[in-house]
Amino acid sequence: MHSALSTQHSALIYNIGQLATPIDEGRPLVGAAQGRLRLISDAAVAIDQAGRIAAVGDSATLLAQHQVGEKLNAGGRTMLPGWVDAHTHAFYAGDRADEFALRLQGANYLEIMAAGGGIMSTVRATRAASADQLRELTAARLRRMRANGTTTVEVKSGYGLSVAEELRCLRILRDLAADPTLPRIVPTFLGAHAIPGEYAGRADEYVSLVVEQMLPQVAAERLAEYCDVFCDMGAFDVAQTRRIMEAAAALGLKLRLHANEFADIGAAELAAELRCVSADHLLLLDEAQIAALHNAGCVAVVAPGTPYGLGLDHYAPARRMIEAGLPIALASDCNPGTCPCESMPLIISLACTQMRLTPAEAIVATTLNGAYALGRAHEVGSIEVGKRADLVLWDVPSYTHLPYRFGSNLVWKTVMGFEF
Repeated sequence: MHSALSTQHSALIYNIGQLATPIDEGRPLVGAAQGRLRLISDAAVAIDQAGRIAAVGDSATLLAQHQVGEKLNAGGRTMLPGWVDAHTHAFYAGDRADEFALRLQGANYLEIMAAGGGIMSTVRATRAASADQLRELTAARLRRMRANGTTTVEVKSGYGLSVAEELRCLRILRDLAADPTLPRIVPTFLGAHAIPGEYAGRADEYVSLVVEQMLPQVAAERLAEYCDVFCDMGAFDVAQTRRIMEAAAALGLKLRLHANEFADIGAAELAAELRCVSADHLLLLDEAQIAALHNAGCVAVVAPGTPYGLGLDHYAPARRMIEAGLPIALASDCNPGTCPCESMPLIISLACTQMRLTPAEAIVATTLNGAYALGRAHEVGSIEVGKRADLVLWDVPSYTHLPYRFGSNLVWKTVMGFEF
């Protein structure tokens, strides 16, 4: 993994006890390859002035051959690529702790949503918050994510649900994306997250609003890279979703889709038909749907924190997906209602214990495959020459400790570029 020898770089991290990284083969890793990591003992990483990886190898060689402006002794700790969290709703105000208590008493998610809670509760809080409040709340959330090792994060709108509010949310998110103290943000438009109260009983009219007013302005201002729709029981049906997605694609937005989380209404098949970059959640999935997503080149983004937060007894069939050659990415689904989780290490542990992924499979799913799910694999997701130096040092002797030692933040340092 050495680069062509160079005599000077901006920084060198050395004495890395174990460096663990997927190897980018130009496509998401699937099947047995999803469980393979390259391991280097007593490793070092050189970083250039652009904040990119210039060399990767053993400490003795790189220390001897590279003059650097700054050195960081990793003290024998473990290095992994920064997490790529491929599905979050991290932009919001308020909380829904009361709903957590209601679920413990027997109410389910759809019942709470039908009674005016759920997403609409967060919509009311988000609409009522000032721009400064939304900026501060979201920035604090994203800083906590970075403190847990996340360096790239997809963030959706979806708690505005009016033309003015959706645009306001995405503009604030654009401002946050310029803050170098935060993880790198990939913005997604989710105006079709729920049917707002003012459109109750007029879902098709709201879809027209999304298609005719929201999407054109989002595209004109380049406020989002992706369009997503919550296609499920109690949200948007397949016909409504297809209309939104086709309009988004015509405007140049890439597609991802909430599919098969609470009910099987045809969302997975639609994601395959439209060749979405990712289909997300997928708690209810049969073999034919797995094959359709595989054949369409979708990445399956699964979020085990959500069924955990909901107290469900079933998770996405990740083992069957891997055996069928469907690439898996893991995400936090950080959101105020069902999974207010900012810790990807906890998600990794849940993936191992509840979906039976191996630690290596879970690491690949939270790094390189997550990067492919966001179209960022050319930049991040593995520790390889030319990619961004988004690196995390963990105070553990091996990557296998991360799912094993759940519940603690074991990050020693998160590096994004050459400043330590």
